[in-house]
Amino acid sequence: MPDSRTKSAAYGGPGWSPRRTSLEEELGTVWATCGLQDEWGRLRAVLLHTPGPEWASLDDANAVQMLDRPDLERARSQHRALQATYESLGVRVEQVRPAETPSPNLLFVADLFAMTPSGVILGRPASTVRAGEERWVARRLADLGVPIRHSVGARGTFEGADLLWLERDTALLGLGLRTNAEAADQLAFLAETVRRTVLPAGTMHLMGQLRILDRDLAVVWPGRLAPEAITMLRNHGYEVAFIQDETEATVRAALNVVTVGPREIVMPAGCPRTQRFFENLGVKCHTVAIDELAKAAGGIACMTGILHREPGAAAIA
Repeated sequence: MPDSRTKSAAYGGPGWSPRRTSLEEELGTVWATCGLQDEWGRLRAVLLHTPGPEWASLDDANAVQMLDRPDLERARSQHRALQATYESLGVRVEQVRPAETPSPNLLFVADLFAMTPSGVILGRPASTVRAGEERWVARRLADLGVPIRHSVGARGTFEGADLLWLERDTALLGLGLRTNAEAADQLAFLAETVRRTVLPAGTMHLMGQLRILDRDLAVVWPGRLAPEAITMLRNHGYEVAFIQDETEATVRAALNVVTVGPREIVMPAGCPRTQRFFENLGVKCHTVAIDELAKAAGGIACMTGILHREPGAAAIA
């Protein structure tokens, strides 16, 4: 006689409900609404970490990879203003909220994961100073219902600020100080095409050398992005504009901006020449003071982990 278990749903009998949807199709139901298909679509949700007690007793800024010792209360005030700016633009802001006192660089959430169309790639920071920060972000992402597609392992090092999407099926990955070739090999599954570009010595992330502000507009720091990468951008339909004030870019992180919608950005205050440059390109600029936060060696984009973007118009067409 047939085993009675074959009649049970648990063994595939009547009532068994096979899961046929893809991970991306489950976003918004099984999983939280998240993901992105491009770098210019309307920004809807981000993950931040406001500095706390981990900054209360910093003695040697260089030992924790900072440029100078920030004033905690002033830095917290500026970070709250950044959060308020996002919220005023219709962006939902989540905080990491670690259960213990984190290491000092958790502020730079964008390094710890990269969003894809169907969940995140969890980073593996390149320095011993930041080793393990990905644990706090992984916990928070799980609590928020955001799927983790892959966690870089073995001897791979990967920081999310080295990955940008040129379009839904093409990603650009920067190799250099923070992301290595072993991680790039692990991420080959990400898209139909994962292009690699080598960053010059003295640069930190791809994010700091290239920002995409619209389907047809990319802004580049001259001399810091390989000619082959610039050609690639143009072949994908981008006008490539070069920043004109490298002093503001170096001292005030003027290129370290976040696109909140097509030709609309959040950028550091106190960069008048770069702001005029953006505005001459038809870009609407929302400015936030971050000079105290920038002492930690990063800018607005570094502080902003992208959780959800609506697809840009070109992605929908």
